[in-house]
Amino acid sequence: MTLFIRTCLTLFMLAGLAGLVTPPASAGDPQIEAAQGQGVVGERIDGYLGIVDGNVDPALRRKLNEINNMRRALYDRTARDTGTTTAQVARVTGEKQIAKAGPGEYVMLEDGGWTQK
Repeated sequence: MTLFIRTCLTLFMLAGLAGLVTPPASAGDPQIEAAQGQGVVGERIDGYLGIVDGNVDPALRRKLNEINNMRRALYDRTARDTGTTTAQVARVTGEKQIAKAGPGEYVMLEDGGWTQK
């Protein structure tokens, strides 16, 4: 099998698996959901949550880190199971999370800047 075909098949598998492993945007946490609604927290293209405005409560920052750590563990496990990299799994998931973001929510795209949907 050529490298091109193998790469295409791997990306196709990742896209399908990302739908199964995509973590909820806020992992069901009301504090994170409220912060997203207020434009303080947003989804990043790399599959993790980020702080839109650098001035946040330390408790919110800790909660965000906990969720991102859980996401990383899930991405690591999925990468091992699919024979790909954590970065690839995270990226596909980030694209899906950004697509799911609601109107008015902030997302970070390729350029590293925040934009409101």
